[in-house]
Amino acid sequence: MLKRIDFVNSLKDLNETDLKARIQEDELRLKKLEFAHAISPLENPMSIRALRKDVARLKTVLAQKVEQKKAGAAKA
Repeated sequence: MLKRIDFVNSLKDLNETDLKARIQEDELRLKKLEFAHAISPLENPMSIRALRKDVARLKTVLAQKVEQKKAGAAKA
């Protein structure tokens, strides 16, 4: 659980372009893992689930940053 908290806290320091790049990178890695798992079973198939959740967390943080940006522009 501590790893997850550190992961989320580290994401808050990234800007939108870095988050988008990280999302693309992790989605590509996820596709490769799923493909490798389809060919032969992975040693730890839970890594697919963990990576999928990390991608969802990245997308959530990105959406929050975009929303904050829109809210800040609406106030100005």
